[in-house]
Amino acid sequence: MNDKLAHLAGGPQFERNQEATVYVGNLDTKVNEDLAWELFLQCGPIVNVHLPRDKVTNEHQGYGFVEFKAEEDADYSIKIMHMVKLYGKPIKVNKAS
Repeated sequence: MNDKLAHLAGGPQFERNQEATVYVGNLDTKVNEDLAWELFLQCGPIVNVHLPRDKVTNEHQGYGFVEFKAEEDADYSIKIMHMVKLYGKPIKVNKAS
């Protein structure tokens, strides 16, 4: 299963690499996992994209996590993507905690 299919199927069941993961906040409701994947792919190879969803409405809650293959790519994405406007809203990109 390739990486993109794995993320669509809920992701492979393994521990997330915290050092290679960024938190992405202030996401518009129009943003989905595929769009986030394509946007952050500009910074390096991605392992997983996760946008937590509301159990009732099934809409994501305005934030998510992008896990890269390498920690350097995660750091680069913070420098490049932080405060970039997506659907008119500046996204926040920081190290995941």
